[in-house]
Amino acid sequence: MVDLSPVDATTLRIASRGSELALWQSRAVRDALRAADPSLTVDIDVMKTTGDVIQDVPLAKIGDKGLFTKELDAALLEGRADLAVHSLKDVPTRLPEGLVLAAVTEREDPRDVLILPPGGSGDLDSLPPGARVGTSSLRRRAQLQALRPDLAVLDLRGNLNTRLAKLDRGDYDAIILAAAGVLRLGWADRIAAYLDAPAWLPAVGQGALAVVARADRADVVARLRALHDPRSAACTAAERALLRSLEGGCQVPIGALGRVEGDRVVLHGLVAELDGGRILRVEESGPVDEAESVGRRAADALLANGAGEVLAGIRAAVASSPAAP
Repeated sequence: MVDLSPVDATTLRIASRGSELALWQSRAVRDALRAADPSLTVDIDVMKTTGDVIQDVPLAKIGDKGLFTKELDAALLEGRADLAVHSLKDVPTRLPEGLVLAAVTEREDPRDVLILPPGGSGDLDSLPPGARVGTSSLRRRAQLQALRPDLAVLDLRGNLNTRLAKLDRGDYDAIILAAAGVLRLGWADRIAAYLDAPAWLPAVGQGALAVVARADRADVVARLRALHDPRSAACTAAERALLRSLEGGCQVPIGALGRVEGDRVVLHGLVAELDGGRILRVEESGPVDEAESVGRRAADALLANGAGEVLAGIRAAVASSPAAP
């Protein structure tokens, strides 16, 4: 339960990654805080994370424990920052001790999108056999190969600007990105097709921002209530409970998407083999205020259908594969 002691912070420091998208997200949080209290001073401190520094290794080979969050979280714990802004999909389902997920923002479009070179049009079905499709995600790779095993799926790293530049210079024939980032940066005209759920599922938490603070900073947590969106929080709580129960991360192809229908949350989830040869799917629902239970039940259903064996095989395959892309 949040401490209701008076808010006393008049200057807040946001820990942020330095990419254009990360800075957009941090500025959005800064502006929302200022709108709630015009007297508040909010500064943004840019920091590099492990995921930003290591660009020549697939994400699944680096590990999945806070690749894009742990340096920012350390700044919070050490008192060098008051809050950190993350893409929720990057936030581990178990936060470091002493930190809390203080706000989940209203969600942008959670879907994945297909991006083609300038002037291109079409969808996944219209890509020619052998087309080179770039993605950094095992989840996207598995779903792609299930739908189009004739495509060449290539690893793609870097921030959104870098990924688009690689596409535009001809390194790829198409790439798949999260709609949220593309839309936030004003690049909607680059979207060739949306990949719709439940046939295609996004990453857990995709499209929502997570604002993390120290558990003992009741003043900061109180201010962040203004940014919290209960519907987005319920949907992503179900998704994250599924992921936590499966002990998943970027090393395994797991997708999920929750939606609120009236007073209930409906959750779709999947676990896939790396080559897309087998995809296990689940749909579960329950009261909004029991969103985490919905996620746990969905995970149990997947495990009952063989997800444990699939995940064990994937972890063994990833661990034994070469580190180079």
